[in-house]
Amino acid sequence: MRRRARKGGGRQLELRIKVIGAQGDGIALYQGRPVFVPFTLPGDHLRVRLEAERHGGFRATPLELLAEGEGRREPPCPHFGTCGGCQLQHLAPEHYRAWKERLIPDALERQGIEGVPLRAPNFIPPGSRRRAALTFRRRGGRLELGFHERHSRAVVDLETCLLLTPELLALLEPLRQLLEGALPGEPLGDVLLLHAENGFDLLLITPGSPDLVAREEFVKFASEQKIARLSRAPDQKVEPERLFEREAPVLTFGKVAVNPPPGGFLQPSREGEKALVKAVLEALPERPKRIADLYAGCGSFTFPLAERASVTAVEGDAAALASLWAAARRSGLAGPIMVEQRDLVRQPLRADELAAFDVVVFDPPRQGAREQAREIATSEVLRVVAVSCHPASFARDARLLIEGGYRLDWIQPVDQFPWAAHLELVACFSR
Repeated sequence: MRRRARKGGGRQLELRIKVIGAQGDGIALYQGRPVFVPFTLPGDHLRVRLEAERHGGFRATPLELLAEGEGRREPPCPHFGTCGGCQLQHLAPEHYRAWKERLIPDALERQGIEGVPLRAPNFIPPGSRRRAALTFRRRGGRLELGFHERHSRAVVDLETCLLLTPELLALLEPLRQLLEGALPGEPLGDVLLLHAENGFDLLLITPGSPDLVAREEFVKFASEQKIARLSRAPDQKVEPERLFEREAPVLTFGKVAVNPPPGGFLQPSREGEKALVKAVLEALPERPKRIADLYAGCGSFTFPLAERASVTAVEGDAAALASLWAAARRSGLAGPIMVEQRDLVRQPLRADELAAFDVVVFDPPRQGAREQAREIATSEVLRVVAVSCHPASFARDARLLIEGGYRLDWIQPVDQFPWAAHLELVACFSR
């Protein structure tokens, strides 16, 4: 945030920030319409330039901070303000925590849901993120590697990152040198990184196939940098080609070792995953018999649940489900665990199918599980456990369940996205 005037055209205004919105931007009012201003906090008085319209209001660029609200601190990362990875490093810790604690109640109140017992949030510390999606591009003879800039396709060339595990952070410079030398003709691409338990898993998304020299460089790099697997694909819809595989990457879910597919969805941190699993298990009834694990992914909840009851894991992604099933067979759980590949948006489990279960666990993507929640709401399942990474879509789904006769017993927030507007949760519903 600048404390001196910055030149700029367009419509310029002086505004005072009222609140921080659900997406992390400060919100002021202009002509009765909201103005969303990044990197601000309540009480800030500043000069801004109006940009594009957004959500019935305006997006604005801060030009000059005239008076400072309470709770500002110096952001700890040199990339803050440019990098799109964090929105809230300018908030002092106590103000950041207070804002995160309001995200779920505010989302519920917008759906007319009040009085829900909310447990104390579990805050996962920085430096624990085990997976990341980075972009690389060439500019001015240098290869840049990092996250996208805010509201831009430009790339922030990362010097450091407070979110990543130290091991992932240490890998960035060798990876930058590899891409610069091995892919001289590729102007743009992506790298999906996973810090697994037995090494790193890398998936390169590049349009061109590496030549023989490049493949030799990849193998040398992988041997030197403790890479478990290195794959490449032209996009994420195509089966990746293995460029190097010392051994399949391993993640342990419950007591079972799972080999996730290249680029597969996983919880961003091991610590956050443990907190979510703990809350899911606490939400189970005393002696569950049959559990439906919907949007099961690679089995992060399936295998801990299988220690309590038989589980049917339902997932739309074939590669993720194949990894889950292979791990179930290796560990002798092919009996207690059953799998089904199914698009739960287009074909949710119907109420009559849900009658076979006494517990349903569902962990949908950010857009939520509207179609599936409608079916659960008309079912007779006694216990429902919702996992969500988006309080607004969760609140919408929760309202459907409550209107169907469920009681929302408690919610456990888990913040494994430090300084971002995201917040995960586990919620327990019962009849």
